[in-house]
Amino acid sequence: MKKYLIEREIPGVDKLSGEELKGAAATSNAALCQLAPRAQWVQSFVTKDRTFCVYLAEDEAAVHEHAKLSGFPANKVTEVVGVIDPTTAG
Repeated sequence: MKKYLIEREIPGVDKLSGEELKGAAATSNAALCQLAPRAQWVQSFVTKDRTFCVYLAEDEAAVHEHAKLSGFPANKVTEVVGVIDPTTAG
């Protein structure tokens, strides 16, 4: 599985209530069930009018298929080719 960063433009997402976010997560999970085992949601970061989601998927097509099934846009999909963090400095 490859790792992808997905930018979703969703106006007002930063103002959604906990219940609304719970519903959005359930919608995403339902779409992922239809795609299993081709895609897996790792986590999402909510910012003003956008989310940045980390997914594991067999290919970019699976990410776009999830977007179509869930109704959440995938405005920009980028494959992660490496990870660095403070421990990289050794």
